[in-house]
Parts: sequence; C-alpha cells; structure tokens
Amino acid sequence: MIEIEAYTVEKIKDPFGILAGERYEFKLDTEVAEDDDLYVEGGLYLRVIYRADGDGGRVVKYELYERLTDKYVDAELEDEEEQMLEAFCGAHFSEAEE
Repeated sequence: MIEIEAYTVEKIKDPFGILAGERYEFKLDTEVAEDDDLYVEGGLYLRVIYRADGDGGRVVKYELYERLTDKYVDAELEDEEEQMLEAFCGAHFSEAEE
C-alpha cells in the first residue's frame, strides 16, 4: 500500500477549450513499504492527470517514477490504491493556482 507524503497540484491550461472539464496535474511523493512489489530504494513519486467537471472528477492517467532518478517505473497500482488516489485528487484539485 502506498502513502502520500507530500504533493503539488497545478491546473493545466487548455487555450483552445477542446477538452470538457478542467485538467490538473499532481505530483505525489509517496512512501511504499519495503515488502511491497512497488518498493524502490529512494522512493517513488506519481504524476497524475485529474479531470474535474460538473459531474465530479476522475483520474485520467497516472505514471510512477523513481524519486532519485526520475526513471519511469512500468507498474500499475492495485484497485484499492487507484481508488485512494482518485479520492485524494478529488479532495485536493481545488488547491491548484490559476
């Protein structure tokens, strides 16, 4: 299971207004237990794209990276972790600066 230690969130500009809703980019520093398959010495961070509109919001995509090297990690979160991620982003996207 992952735990979020720190995060940043930025609103992504859509100058053409093509996409419905607003997009936000999160960078989430995480803590992963040593016995977890995702564990990497030095830690991981997630880059998350979150879409919010009148009907709510959802994670559009996420990527995992090694914190020290910025190397992409080809892995997926468990369903429970994805749900936690979506709830976290839904609770914090409004903190983004315009």
